[in-house]
Amino acid sequence: MTSVPPPDVIRCAYAELVVTDLAAARWFYVDLLGLVVTAEEPDALYLRAFEEYLHHSLVLRRGETAACARLAYRVRSAAEVDRAEEYYRALGGRVERVPAGATRGIGEAVRIEDPLGFPVELFFDAEHVERLTQRYDLHGAGAISRLDHFNVVTPDVPAAQRYYEGLGFRVSEDIEDAAGTVYATWMYRKPTVHDVALTGGDGPRMHHIAFATHERSQILHLCDHLGAARRPDMIERGPGRHGVSNAFYLYLRDPDGHRIEIYTHDYYTGDPDNPVVRWDVHDNQRRDWWGNPVVPSWYAEASPVLDLDGKPRALRERTEAREADLTIGADGFSYTRAGEDPREFKLGNQV
Repeated sequence: MTSVPPPDVIRCAYAELVVTDLAAARWFYVDLLGLVVTAEEPDALYLRAFEEYLHHSLVLRRGETAACARLAYRVRSAAEVDRAEEYYRALGGRVERVPAGATRGIGEAVRIEDPLGFPVELFFDAEHVERLTQRYDLHGAGAISRLDHFNVVTPDVPAAQRYYEGLGFRVSEDIEDAAGTVYATWMYRKPTVHDVALTGGDGPRMHHIAFATHERSQILHLCDHLGAARRPDMIERGPGRHGVSNAFYLYLRDPDGHRIEIYTHDYYTGDPDNPVVRWDVHDNQRRDWWGNPVVPSWYAEASPVLDLDGKPRALRERTEAREADLTIGADGFSYTRAGEDPREFKLGNQV
């Protein structure tokens, strides 16, 4: 896309969400999920998980309209911030160099509106804080370890994939059909299944951000916690086992409707010849290995994103086929693989 070398991105690093009620958001993210408050301002919370030593992995900022204000990636060195600025200026589009402290705890950075329409920050320097890995007295039964990935909605998944490949991201898994339509792609820089997933739909929108835990029991505890709080309505989907990524998952909606995934047990992708796993869009186990239905809201709803001026971005419509159009209520127990009759599906020796 440009002759200028891309910056060396190492991983997804933090997200900034606009919330309309900071007290309600604090209850959800701190009291329920157990994220650690690094810093607090009248209109903002800076949060991290127990294994993280950078200042934060999530910023909650009070505003009039709930939205995603920023997705941030860390680059390998301070020199890579300079390279990021050069790369994106050559690529075209809006680029801003921001001083250290423009976001609390973050050093000098480059902010861009990427070719997909998302507000993105690239940085290296950040304030270090205490890593609480072994502060088990603070963890609680649902302890969250770290930020794992972003999932974004974009109309043209192959174009989005090419953009991220230009940054050195690789594909771990994708969903396609026999005609070659790509419905979603999972891409990584750190050696896990993904730092970012690209989901086909009207965009740009933020589908979800995901935090990792170590054990399935921690996810189940969060479900119990929501039940005890009489807020099971915040559970949108799961718990379950993904086909794509093989991870155990739970999708929650925060008080503003932002979707948060709690996620554990995917796999290592760090070898240079790591194979790509391709899923048939008609295989309903791609989204849930056990065949549990995917609720329609999971396909239809996502958070708006802001431009660098804090204004909502206009959506571009997806013109190719949508995954939700090919599902059974939305996904379900019936199989719809091309060439298969669900009436002939065999489970063990039973027909």
